[in-house]
Amino acid sequence: MKLLITGAAGFLGARLARTLLARGTLAGQPIRQLVLTDLVEPPADLRADARVETRTGPLLDQVVALRAESFGGVFHLASAVSGECELDFDLGMASNLDSTRALLDALRHRVVQHGDAPARLVFASSVAVFGPDDDHPLPVLVTDDTLPTPQTSYGIQKHICEHLITDYTRKGYLDGRAARLMTVTVRPGRPNGAASSFFSGILREPLAGLEAVCPVDPDVSHPLTSPRATVEALIRVFECSRAEFGGRTALNLPALNLTVAQMLDALEAVAGPAVRALVRFERDERIAGIVARWPAGATAERAARLGLQPETSFEDIIRQYIADQA
Repeated sequence: MKLLITGAAGFLGARLARTLLARGTLAGQPIRQLVLTDLVEPPADLRADARVETRTGPLLDQVVALRAESFGGVFHLASAVSGECELDFDLGMASNLDSTRALLDALRHRVVQHGDAPARLVFASSVAVFGPDDDHPLPVLVTDDTLPTPQTSYGIQKHICEHLITDYTRKGYLDGRAARLMTVTVRPGRPNGAASSFFSGILREPLAGLEAVCPVDPDVSHPLTSPRATVEALIRVFECSRAEFGGRTALNLPALNLTVAQMLDALEAVAGPAVRALVRFERDERIAGIVARWPAGATAERAARLGLQPETSFEDIIRQYIADQA
């Protein structure tokens, strides 16, 4: 099987690539080649694997070349993040919507013009497709069947892509599965432009002995998951049958529903009160306003039927991060 991962230089894409290479197979087929695309090169260990081919630059600039190739599977993770999309509308539309449609059309071209079997595609959607609406207020916990009413450009773009993938699947151009990722923490490295970045920063920085600023109130609640669980879920969504997936519409991935205060309680339980004391609260109205339009919690019944469950505890998520950094 020849696979494509977009957004492969990001921490989640790189982790997915490493996991697939270590497994050596996907859906019962050997992984012959793994094509990794992103704006920058992926980590050196991935580039050193003989099965890996890397390509750098905007995905839109690579689509013509992709039309000339046959892929058995695609993990589409490439995306501009939430905060960036609110600040730069054109960037969000180009990176999230235009790039996705161009990729889908490249896969359609292989089916229509070359007679390829439809590629299986897993799209990393987001919990940000849910938002409060005057006529459809958010429930306490959003479900797989909650009506998406996004309140950010990022959420709108992800939701549009979900529907595009549904229609390309209906037409037989691909076998598409959209999975709504919950907020993944702890993200390694430096903070990025995502409005959710602080969910990692209030853990990552104190664990490194640095002060961290939390821009929202302690009682803010949100669905959270680990990198490990997210990668496992993406692979399971790829490998399941269409009947197991349960239709063409997107499904929620599992998460723990926690407040910021509960996150910091877990941090203290793992690393001690001195580490927790490195977090201070300083409200940022822009970030707080975006997060206020996201769900406070979620359920994932369809994912549970695939055998996917959230992590046992948030303390376990923190310990995973510490172990990964060792």
